[in-house]
Amino acid sequence: MSTAISQSRNPEAAAAFGGAMDAIGGIATAVLAIIGLAGWRPELLSGVATIVFGAALLIQGGTLLSEYSQVFTPAGALRTASEAAGGDGLAAMFPVGIAGIVLGILALLGIASYALTAVAVIAFGAVLMLSAQSVRKLYGMQAELRRVSASGYSVREFLAGEMAAGSAGIQFVAGLGALVLGIIAVVMAATARAELLTLVALLVVGVTNIISGSALSGLVLSFMRSEPPNGGATALR
Repeated sequence: MSTAISQSRNPEAAAAFGGAMDAIGGIATAVLAIIGLAGWRPELLSGVATIVFGAALLIQGGTLLSEYSQVFTPAGALRTASEAAGGDGLAAMFPVGIAGIVLGILALLGIASYALTAVAVIAFGAVLMLSAQSVRKLYGMQAELRRVSASGYSVREFLAGEMAAGSAGIQFVAGLGALVLGIIAVVMAATARAELLTLVALLVVGVTNIISGSALSGLVLSFMRSEPPNGGATALR
């Protein structure tokens, strides 16, 4: 007598969901920044947007690390996340995301709101620049794995590569812009213009996250690994 137990693990679906959540975080950040720029409680919304974007960075970092951990080198050895993401600044997403959440909360409590949100924006811009190539590098590794395994190269994989390449350039430029705006806002701290610059920078990084999150989801779905022939079921006797 045997009992079949289905293992329903689907890391690709989870990673695609993570990319979608990252994009949603970008949308929320951009919307909050736009409302603040329209003049409704900008000091409050800048703090909330900072918290939201910090959380989105944590989600994006976790999703990328999850995908990197699934990629094998041509020799068949598992490439660890630290080896794969070396020099990309991927690891910086986690401390910067946590710092952004903390700074946003302190800003909501009224502790140097202008300065703290501006500092968070500087950190966001820097980490976007450092990790700009992460999605593109992940695409290259997965494409190399597909070629080694003699699998077909589909149109959707080509489109995913184009999205990854485009998002890398956009993310770097947007990160640089946010970094510059944040520095100017710190110099002009405690003024209406500093608040305006911070909100503009949050709008920029929010829109960038929409693009990078969408590119990440498209990349994961285009290289969706097939399930085992028996559907992942394990027989117990």
